[in-house]
Amino acid sequence: MSRIRPYRPADRAAMYDICVRTADAGADATGILSNDELWGDVYAVPYVERHPDLAWVVEAEDGRAIGYIVATDDTDAFARWFRDEWWPQRAQRYPRPGEVITREDRMVESAYSRAPGDDVHAGDYPAHLHIDLLPETQGQGLGRLLVETLFAELRRRGVTGLHLGMDPNNTGAAAFYERLGMERLPEGPGAQSYGVRFGG
Repeated sequence: MSRIRPYRPADRAAMYDICVRTADAGADATGILSNDELWGDVYAVPYVERHPDLAWVVEAEDGRAIGYIVATDDTDAFARWFRDEWWPQRAQRYPRPGEVITREDRMVESAYSRAPGDDVHAGDYPAHLHIDLLPETQGQGLGRLLVETLFAELRRRGVTGLHLGMDPNNTGAAAFYERLGMERLPEGPGAQSYGVRFGG
């Protein structure tokens, strides 16, 4: 039976793998970008580097990591660290695009542009998360358990709320967040966000 456990540094490669294999609105995005690791370098691995204490994985019976949740308890502080420390180390691998035309261009440009104060939801919902589960984990309550584990830790820390952004095409994920009691937040065209507030 699969189990939830804290992230370990040995899981780092699996984070890249799971991230790309779920990045296309929940489906496999392998080969969509020129470098499959871009997904993980933006949406997964920086979180375990900055906040390994806010990361958990789903471990299969054979010891493989087959899902994860990662988070920050302070979106603006994370954005500052991402801009000043994480992304400059990757600038050579991902040159800034001259023109923003493709999906890959948009991802790289957004990484270069990330800054504290940019996330409109960070004031009311200071934490945010990313969660990805391979198909073999789904339908077993593991996603709910991951989220509940994170929420309990954020409450323990006194964090007042959490939000997340998602691909609007991932209708299964939207239904999942709504079942967890998260509310849809106002968002611009082509984007979708959910949030939850934690009681005192």
